[in-house]
Amino acid sequence: MIEPLNKEDSASSTQPLDGLSIPRRSEARSIEPIKKTRVAEEVADRIRALILDGTFPQDQPLPSERVLTEQFGVSRGSIRDAFRMLEMIGLLETRHGRGTFPRELTVDRLVAPLASVMTYQQDLQEELLDVRRMFEPAVARAAATRMTQEDLADLQRIVDAQRRKLKTGQSAIVEDTAFHAVLARSTRNRVVVSLMSTLNDLLVESRTLSLSQEGRPVKSIEGHEAVVDALRRRDAEAAARAMSDHIDQIADLQLHARKLRGDAVK
Repeated sequence: MIEPLNKEDSASSTQPLDGLSIPRRSEARSIEPIKKTRVAEEVADRIRALILDGTFPQDQPLPSERVLTEQFGVSRGSIRDAFRMLEMIGLLETRHGRGTFPRELTVDRLVAPLASVMTYQQDLQEELLDVRRMFEPAVARAAATRMTQEDLADLQRIVDAQRRKLKTGQSAIVEDTAFHAVLARSTRNRVVVSLMSTLNDLLVESRTLSLSQEGRPVKSIEGHEAVVDALRRRDAEAAARAMSDHIDQIADLQLHARKLRGDAVK
């Protein structure tokens, strides 16, 4: 039996409700009392885990707020707040007169929480670059062995469009983003495509700033061309190295820009 969080909840938490027995710990490892700190966030995390492991199936409504209050040992307000969080990221939906149901899980819905967190934390650019160093060379490596001639032609068209815009002084942020999206598509892996889409969303602001730096557009094109050359040869390791070098160049330029801003402040 699940122990209540505190005396306030103890009067109603020791008996089953609505004909439902409270699961034993061995049967529901994620349903247990939650500490007071960030209660609603923890409830949301637990519910998300229970959706993912099938404890809360998509074709059945979640237990009522009253039952979840008993099971988690928290207030009904915390349950409602958790429901709202999960509805915002697309994991739950309320059906009038029927209850709250898990929504069909897609990759977009699973990665949405990452985008939501990072959108409001502007101090994570170093960590974001680190993710790119881990992820994008592997994408280029896989693309080298799976891409079609059409994919290769699309990448070349994007690089050509970047070069034309550079000559006329136009921003090529759209092409910069499209290059990485097409590269992900070339892996024929839908999870990779969705993860890259999320990464591209997170990079919009930093790309807008960095592509305005002197020398950055040229470096971007050179990096993309090196990747395309390796892909054309179907050289997976060379493609991965070219992508790694490309991201390192971006990191160096961003570091240089930060130093200049620091000097300007002084």
